[in-house]
Amino acid sequence: MLDIIKEIESLHIKKELPQFNVGDTVKVDVRITEGAKTRIQVFEGTVIKKQNGGARETFTVRRVAYGTGVERTFPINSPLVEGVKVVRKGKVRRAKLFYLRDRVGKSAKVKELR
Repeated sequence: MLDIIKEIESLHIKKELPQFNVGDTVKVDVRITEGAKTRIQVFEGTVIKKQNGGARETFTVRRVAYGTGVERTFPINSPLVEGVKVVRKGKVRRAKLFYLRDRVGKSAKVKELR
């Protein structure tokens, strides 16, 4: 039974996405539908969490817009996610960066991996 589920899920997994990890700054191209029109909107921020695996894998991106922190969770294999571009790699020592929620200014930055 498990093999059948894995086989069906493998059909829906995207293969063209780049490798990115927690701490990386990414640009996510999201398809937005407004009425009859669709457009691509870019959401740029730091990846603070990746979870699950396979077809159910999701990642959460955080950015600060107009002084307010905005977090958005994206399913990696969703048809609404057009693409993900890695802007810069981050140097982190944790799997989840929830501590960034409490920080403001320079301490809320993630060091760049050189």
